[in-house]
Amino acid sequence: MNKFYHKHFIPFGLILLLSVFTVFSILIHNKKMGSDTTALERIKRTGIVRLITDNSVNTYYYHNGQPAGFEYELALAFADFLNVELDVVVPGWNNMFTGLEQGKGDFIAAGLAITREGIEKVNFSIPYMTSRQHVIYHKNNPGPGKIEDLASLTIHVNRGTTYHARISELIKSGISLNYILYQNIPMEELIRMVHDKEIKYTIATDPIASLSQRYYPDIRIGIPIREKEPLAWAVSKKDPDMLEQVNKFLLYAGQTGLLKRITDKYFSTSDHSDPFDLKKFHQRIDTRLPEYKQLIYKEAAKYGLDWKLMAAIAYQESQFDPEATSFNNTKGLMQVTKIAAEEMGISNHFNPSENIKAGIQYFDKMLKKFEYLDDDLEKIHFALVSYNVGYGHVSDALKIAEDMGLDPTKWQSLKKTLPLLSKSSYYTRAKHGYTRGLESIQYVERILTYYDILKQKDLN
Repeated sequence: MNKFYHKHFIPFGLILLLSVFTVFSILIHNKKMGSDTTALERIKRTGIVRLITDNSVNTYYYHNGQPAGFEYELALAFADFLNVELDVVVPGWNNMFTGLEQGKGDFIAAGLAITREGIEKVNFSIPYMTSRQHVIYHKNNPGPGKIEDLASLTIHVNRGTTYHARISELIKSGISLNYILYQNIPMEELIRMVHDKEIKYTIATDPIASLSQRYYPDIRIGIPIREKEPLAWAVSKKDPDMLEQVNKFLLYAGQTGLLKRITDKYFSTSDHSDPFDLKKFHQRIDTRLPEYKQLIYKEAAKYGLDWKLMAAIAYQESQFDPEATSFNNTKGLMQVTKIAAEEMGISNHFNPSENIKAGIQYFDKMLKKFEYLDDDLEKIHFALVSYNVGYGHVSDALKIAEDMGLDPTKWQSLKKTLPLLSKSSYYTRAKHGYTRGLESIQYVERILTYYDILKQKDLN
């Protein structure tokens, strides 16, 4: 045995050294490769940057088949800045930090306030906006006049949010208010619950509250409950290079006016802030409609449609302004989306003739999807709501109606189920996801009011 070891010691030793060297080389190689697995290097290699966000009116949602939202659009500009594509991950509000830590996304953009608790988990970017928390309540309920009045209220907020943290601070200060916590419910859903009188009070920042008031007009924005807070994006503590790129972009967006343009698009008041001002509608029938009446009449006649209904759609969409652009990025007299424009062969959104042609053709396309309905008025209802929110969301709402035992051929059923798609318990199981269904119901009802007014006027 000893002779064997003496005879083979050198070969065994060489093999052992070679094995150690091989393992060491692999480790060095992996270490080098590891430096290539930072978020920024992976983004450059794959050509994709992954946004972690939440479904909300000010962050990310789909409208007419198109992604929209302030945070989404700013993140899209960041992807362009990096010369890569944008992918979106929506894990639920309470799972965003965990998702970032687990590498499911590269940065969080969701209206995050910079907090002590957050600083322990992530690296925050430089601020791009400030916000202030307000009490949100229904117009029929009393709003608190001062902070101390909160002691008599029950406030509903999401667990682990800055709203939850502020409530804890107020309780520590001696204000014994009541509160109920939720898990992963979009802020907009809590606001909707206030609007629909399911709950009495919640808390939201002023950007979210102001946007939500467009869709939930019965809510009121009450007293602020803390000073202004800076909002920022968040990246993993493991990726300082990513933080540097985010900060470079936000500085660039501020210096070039990009940030202001996107902010103004979503948060500034506009001529469309009161879409149901009937006095203004009567005025614009006389001042604006005559310029486009013949265009609308001619195109509607091609499809056997009532031109006055088409005119009512145009007013609801743009108030007869051919240069109108919504914060959902629909454009022109009929607010044609990018997808509809491509389908209908539109090359210039702001050309009244082309826009009217595409809008009416698209409405006719939606109308044909409901030819199986016997009632002509029901067909119009269904086509109008599809024109606004997209046929996919309407299909989801009709499926919910069937599941609930409601008649899917009736507008009254759709009025009940389409708004449910703003609730996480419904939209997470729907094929086409989240949408603000209540807004679309109001959209249809406004158009039919305008249509009724036009029918009564002598405009032939």
